Amino acid sequence: MKESELNSTENVIKVDRPEPITSEIEVVQYKRRMDPQIAIEALLDGYYVLIDDYFSSGITILSELKKYLKNNKSDKSYKEQHDTRSEFRDLSHKLLLEVRNNKLVVKKAPEIGWFKILYSDLNEFLLPFPQVQGLNSSWQWYEKGISIPVLHRKIHPWFGTYFPTRFEHLELFDNWLKEYRGEKKSAIDIGIGSGILSFQMLKHGFEKVCGTDSNSNAIVGLREDLKLNNLQSRIELFHGDLFANCVEKSELIVFNPPWIPAFHNIDGIDKAIYYEPNLFPRFFSEAKKHLSENGRIVLLFSNLAQVTKTGEINPIEVELAKGNKFKKELLIQKKVASASKNTRRDQSWRSYEMVELWVLKQDI
Repeated sequence: MKESELNSTENVIKVDRPEPITSEIEVVQYKRRMDPQIAIEALLDGYYVLIDDYFSSGITILSELKKYLKNNKSDKSYKEQHDTRSEFRDLSHKLLLEVRNNKLVVKKAPEIGWFKILYSDLNEFLLPFPQVQGLNSSWQWYEKGISIPVLHRKIHPWFGTYFPTRFEHLELFDNWLKEYRGEKKSAIDIGIGSGILSFQMLKHGFEKVCGTDSNSNAIVGLREDLKLNNLQSRIELFHGDLFANCVEKSELIVFNPPWIPAFHNIDGIDKAIYYEPNLFPRFFSEAKKHLSENGRIVLLFSNLAQVTKTGEINPIEVELAKGNKFKKELLIQKKVASASKNTRRDQSWRSYEMVELWVLKQDI
């Protein structure tokens, strides 16, 4: 991802965008009258392939590439599926499209508004086909909005901002908020993302929320949303890691961390999915300084790493076992819904997955 600057009435903030190819590179040109195997062999040999006629030609190549990789794999374990997806990602990102004057050059291509917003400094460049697909999907979500049941309204996630596609953990939090009897003067939302947890807290009577996020795109998108809904005075945004520059103490700290440990370098939106080894120790260390004496920490988590065998221990349990900062007040678990019948991945492990709501208080 490459950073681009967007002006804001508050300050100039750098946002992430898929990195464009602006230098001259050697490519194999592909048209749909050609055999897709030619493109696949070129990709396997390390060449870039440029789609030269119709947008649908790229979809055809990606489909054939996926079949090729699947036919050469036999293990259906979670790790093997992850490795296959990684290989597909590396190869598919050598399949390119040309963008000129904020539009795709190929025929019958979608109109994508992000080109004008994110690439106003460029007139002509190349992008990997999957990145274009991602920009197109993101633009549709942004324009049409995503319905969030617990909010009874839509959100309009900005490009590169995580938003949930399942809602069991949000339902757990909403039910907990209904029973919460503590102070509601302020709360801190760590990794505010698309703002859902903060909007839930406002819905349940919190006066003000301090929201932080290391993802600059999340901050830009939420600024737009808060202005449209006249909520600037209710949610204060800070761009940075964990508590960022939010210095106040609060009676409630909410954190919906990533659920899967990272075994690779992560950046961008991956940070909303995978966590680095020191994330939880750093969070608990800083949370101690920001939590009022009788305050609570709520963590929304999952046993996903355990059921998929990508992690053996729960980092919250590790912290509680130390017994020097916080102790458990409550743990609520909820079984997740079955995988969609339309998915082609082996997701038998979903029958064992549980989302979790942890409530911690200071161990005084």
